[in-house]
Amino acid sequence: MLIKVPSASACKESDVTPEEFYLSRRAFIGGSIAGLALAAAPGAAFAQDASRYPDVQAVEGPAWFQQKLPTTQWQAVTVKGEAITPFKDATHYNNFYELGADKGDPSANASALKTEPWSVVIDGEVAKPGRYALEDFIKPYELEERIYRLRCVEAWSMVIPWMGFPLSALLKQVQPTSKAKYIRFETLVDRKDLPGQQSSFGLINWPYVEGLRLDEAMNPLAIFAVGMYGRVLPNQNGAPLRLVVPWKYGFKSIKSIVRISLVEEQPKTTWQSIAADEYGFYANVNPNVDHPRWSQARERRLPSGLFSPNVRDTLMFNGYGDEVASLYAGMDLRVNY
Repeated sequence: MLIKVPSASACKESDVTPEEFYLSRRAFIGGSIAGLALAAAPGAAFAQDASRYPDVQAVEGPAWFQQKLPTTQWQAVTVKGEAITPFKDATHYNNFYELGADKGDPSANASALKTEPWSVVIDGEVAKPGRYALEDFIKPYELEERIYRLRCVEAWSMVIPWMGFPLSALLKQVQPTSKAKYIRFETLVDRKDLPGQQSSFGLINWPYVEGLRLDEAMNPLAIFAVGMYGRVLPNQNGAPLRLVVPWKYGFKSIKSIVRISLVEEQPKTTWQSIAADEYGFYANVNPNVDHPRWSQARERRLPSGLFSPNVRDTLMFNGYGDEVASLYAGMDLRVNY
């Protein structure tokens, strides 16, 4: 079983909140992560926290999730010109190709994804490899709520309150060896119950694979998410365990993770394998580097419509440059896209 370590410190300031809620801002323990503020509020009632978001009802969730709620560090947030995306939009307009290729397929086919039991393999260049039942994998960590922008490579965006824990906390526990330079993530494969894997959408050679450089994975912004909007993560959003890397395009935040491997060589990711000229390994949000088929200078913030498109300028590193730009010092971001 993994050994418990303290969760990472959180941030100086929050970005967003529904207009219905104007709560005081507090710093959590010290340290800084722009874009969120964690208020140390263990023992907060779960139903109350879920109900902070319009049209979101608390759901019971699995036992391991319920056990985490009393010590979850909920955010106290203030408005900074951006609104949290409505729960319905965040759960009914997304990409999850295991459940189908269209934006509405993940929610329509969500019941096909069976998340209990679930296990996660940790292997490769680590001192403590193993296969962990999800409840044991999660057990060492206290959950934190993080409100992050999500920018899709397709030029639409959302603002989502996630619940999870820093990826760095896991890495400190499993102890990467000196050979570990990258972290490779893998999702489930060969599931006869997943319509996307059984469809004619044959571009993807399953399993879906993503990767990060080790120093990127250690950045405090990178988290594993197990919940959103104060409740357990819905199937269509990557239950029971997904990555969230807010300064990168959304396809980097792999869903329904089953394997985490520390490796010496840069892993070949799924979208690199399909179209390397369109989807690079780094996938940092960059308004100055266009996709070959569309501009990345602007984005459409959901919800939006024909007469209210809600278009805005794209921010470098999705607005998290103060925290992550140093990771790419000296790199040509047009080449390393």
